[in-house]
Amino acid sequence: MTRVLTAGITTRNRPDALAACLASLRTIAHLDPEVLVFDDGSEPDVEGRVRAAGVNARLIRDASSPGYIVGRNCLVREATGEFVLLLDDDAKLIDAAGIDEAIAVLRADATVGAVAFAQAEADGRPWPIAMQPSEAQVPSVVPSFIGFAHMIRRDRFLALGGYREAFGFYGEEKEFCLRLLDAGCQTVYLPHALVAHVIDPNSRDRRRYLRFVARNDCFNSLLNDPLTRLIWMLPARYALYFKMRRGWRIRDPWGGLWLLREVAAHLPEVWQARRPVSRRTLKRWRALRDGPRAYHAPLQPGGMSDH
Repeated sequence: MTRVLTAGITTRNRPDALAACLASLRTIAHLDPEVLVFDDGSEPDVEGRVRAAGVNARLIRDASSPGYIVGRNCLVREATGEFVLLLDDDAKLIDAAGIDEAIAVLRADATVGAVAFAQAEADGRPWPIAMQPSEAQVPSVVPSFIGFAHMIRRDRFLALGGYREAFGFYGEEKEFCLRLLDAGCQTVYLPHALVAHVIDPNSRDRRRYLRFVARNDCFNSLLNDPLTRLIWMLPARYALYFKMRRGWRIRDPWGGLWLLREVAAHLPEVWQARRPVSRRTLKRWRALRDGPRAYHAPLQPGGMSDH
């Protein structure tokens, strides 16, 4: 019998957050999930924390610290569940209802490739609407999810090649969901399915974040934009770095040069992986970005209706 759910957690140097995340999985004990933890080179390693959590979990450790994107891909490859719930170590399940609803959506509709959850405080209070995957207040088809907590259909994820590991940090969810849309699938957001996101502010480097946002947006264009769009979109992405730097008031005098060097250094591998999406896909993506579409489950379980 195929296992329904695997829960996969990526972690690095946040042992207390990991312990809380693992403990929260008891809320879905009725699903008997497989639990995997990818340790991205924590010092010291988290084996003791995983054992002490009281959850039957398998630890996968990579001392070379390849990054959480590599970790997520590894977790999905190693998973035996039909669906995979991917969690950052600073996420924490609040209750089982949202997870049960996500599984029900994926089971009932084969066109759904991913489910997005809403961000909440540790006590269950939702984050502001502007910080959610969408402003929608009902289940909706959206352009992308937020990576802190999401559920994917394992076979579809693997068929599309998973996340782009060249991204290293940030933006992999948006790029994956674009390819998912191009493959005829959709991402559904469940606004009442809350998962706590307990962020450590000391772990956020604004300059690093800005640089990787700009770099990976350039990678996204190189990978997915039709050639006639790429010609003008790539320089526009580069120029956007400077606009964001001013708007966010970040001092980064050498950032523009860093960005050029990064794009040039990764260009051969990114160009080799290039598979432009259709213009129809880009049009649908922009429409969803401008306004999500209410999601309605198909009449027949497993149906392939176009929503």
